[in-house]
Amino acid sequence: MEKRRLSFWEIWNMSFGFLGIQFGFALQNANVSRIFETLGASKDELPILWLAAPVTGLLVQPVIGYFSDRTWHPKLGRRRPYFLVGAILASIALIIMPNSPMLWMAAGTLWIMDASINISMEPFRAFVGDLLPKEQQTKGYAMQSFFIGIGAVVASMLPYMLKNWFGFVDDPSETGIPSSVKWSFYLGAIAFFGAVLWTVISTKEYPPEDMEEHEKEKNVGVFKGLKESFLGIFKMPKTMQQLSWVQFFSWFALFSMWIYTTTSITSHVYDMDVSQEQFTEMKQSFDPLMTEEVKKKIIEVENLSFSEKIKGMFVPNPERSNLKKLSAINGELNATADKYAKEDNVLLSKGLISFFLSKDITISDTLKERLNYNNSQYETGADWVGICFAVYNGIAALFALLLPFLARRLTRKVTHMLCLIAGGLGLISILFISNDWYLLISMIGVGIAWASILSMPYAMLAGVLPTNKMGYYMGVFNFFIVIPQIISAGILGYLLNKLFNGDSIYALVIGGIMMILAGILTLRVNDNPTAEINE
Repeated sequence: MEKRRLSFWEIWNMSFGFLGIQFGFALQNANVSRIFETLGASKDELPILWLAAPVTGLLVQPVIGYFSDRTWHPKLGRRRPYFLVGAILASIALIIMPNSPMLWMAAGTLWIMDASINISMEPFRAFVGDLLPKEQQTKGYAMQSFFIGIGAVVASMLPYMLKNWFGFVDDPSETGIPSSVKWSFYLGAIAFFGAVLWTVISTKEYPPEDMEEHEKEKNVGVFKGLKESFLGIFKMPKTMQQLSWVQFFSWFALFSMWIYTTTSITSHVYDMDVSQEQFTEMKQSFDPLMTEEVKKKIIEVENLSFSEKIKGMFVPNPERSNLKKLSAINGELNATADKYAKEDNVLLSKGLISFFLSKDITISDTLKERLNYNNSQYETGADWVGICFAVYNGIAALFALLLPFLARRLTRKVTHMLCLIAGGLGLISILFISNDWYLLISMIGVGIAWASILSMPYAMLAGVLPTNKMGYYMGVFNFFIVIPQIISAGILGYLLNKLFNGDSIYALVIGGIMMILAGILTLRVNDNPTAEINE
């Protein structure tokens, strides 16, 4: 069936839902590490806690892509039922996330939130192939990138804006999560649902060309669908195979950035140090809490059966939670003491600072004043990470409008290569920056890469995929987004500890190198330069 050319506003409406989806992703990317650290997570635990993002993507996106190809609702069509269900669930999760009283609850909510966002997001990629003729598809993906950028700019800046422009008080609650962060998530939930609902209402879909055949296909079993989705890796078109390696290294880099930017910038640019004398006072004030009875109980908790540990995740037990917290703080104090034994100053984590400020521990007024200052520095730095993310997303939104022009002049793969190299250099440059304003210059390169990552691979891919399997192949292609993130989560903490003494800034350097490698691999891609780039 020949598809009609859509007007600017029709492309606008069909892409508008991405504005809301990106509210969810941007709030997650800029604030989840902050929430985890506030609830007591160490830097070593962050990658594992972030596993929810790629694992849910690995499981949810190909399945949703597969089944959305086989869905047809008389009123909502093929993709829109998934948009709507995902938006409802994600909005609920966004409200729950900043109110998590414990680390395990925040981690569990991230799993739900990511799965829900993926339910909405995956069909949006196939939406372009469904509704737009080939000569408009690059424009469609660029419009999606534009809304992704705009949504991410506003969402990333929300905690900073609410605190500095609207006077939201940052007195920590029981969990220490600032009110500005909480309200950012509430506003994000409203934006997510509202934007997706607009696309659902304003956009119509084409019915299947062969309804009888479609009815047969939609009755396929869940397990058959899963099997076909994962076996799709071995049936990819050549262009898709070549792009998969580009995606692999690009998303390894991005995941490194999302996990470690907050802890890297707050420790590298802001003042999170105490003197050795002050750190010794912290240890001495903590030691009385670790009585022999407490140590014995900690061992008992650690030796609980697997079923008891699982039960403890869902049935509140304040005593066990407190024992686990004491054990974690004791381990972190000892590890920090060893790491900085020969240094004049000791770099503290957000978790240590929050613990000594929130617990009834006797410390000197001088130390308390210093820890309050460190805490203020962390919150300022974490807010600035939101500004950095807003800048790279803002650059992406603007640069996305140039991509069709550059693709016509340079070819799509050369354009993508140059953009990825710019992003890699931006990440690496953070190592050499000690002024927060200069970080924004680094973010320009990251924004250029992000704009291209969100559109160029899909534009190159759409022209070689059959329309009736667009969702299926987009889901398979997603494997090469989530697998590198899983690998990144598994090895980054180990690499940082073994090679860089646990300094998280080097995760960004590794990410930069990976992004440059992805750019070089783009030159291997066979791309049809005539499809989809003529306006």
